[in-house]
Order: sequence, then C-alpha cells, then structure tokens
Amino acid sequence: MSAVIRDPGLQPERTALSWTRTALVVAVNALLALRTGLVAGEPWLIVTGTVLFFAAGAVGAVGGIRRRELSEGRYTPAPWLMLAVSAATLAAAAAGIASVFAGP
Repeated sequence: MSAVIRDPGLQPERTALSWTRTALVVAVNALLALRTGLVAGEPWLIVTGTVLFFAAGAVGAVGGIRRRELSEGRYTPAPWLMLAVSAATLAAAAAGIASVFAGP
C-alpha cells in the first residue's frame, strides 16, 4: 500500500506571506504612534510606539519560525503563538486609533 502524500498547494506560502504582512502593519502602526506622540507631545504614544516596534520584530521572528515549520510539513501553529500575535495586532490597532484621536 502506498502512502498518501499531502499536497498543500500554495496555502503554506500564503500563510508565510501573511506573517510578513502582519509584521509590516504592526511596524507602520508603531511609526504612526511614534510620530503622533512626538508631534503632540504625548509620552504614552511614544511608549506605545516603541513597544509596538518590539512587537513587530517579534511577529517577524515568529513568521520566520512558522515559515520554517511550514517547509518541514508542520501546518498547525502553537496556540500560544496565535494568542501572542493576536494581542500584538490588537495593540497595534488600538495605538493607530488612539493616534488619530490624539491631537496637538
């Protein structure tokens, strides 16, 4: 009997690209928060932007890990990983919204 070989198609590649896009979006939100914090003189936005930059780096690192896992045939991510990236994305969205409403 022959073993069934799973053909994932392009899904692993799309998943790897989505990690890169998520890291990029978090970094852009960090820039927006930093700029608004510096222009408006809001220290909490400066801190938020700095934290988001570290979160963008972490998301990028996790994307590299996932890319390697996908190339090895491991398709299911760890639950803590999904929770951490979801939290970073929500923090980026909240900082982006706060930077819009914070005015000089």
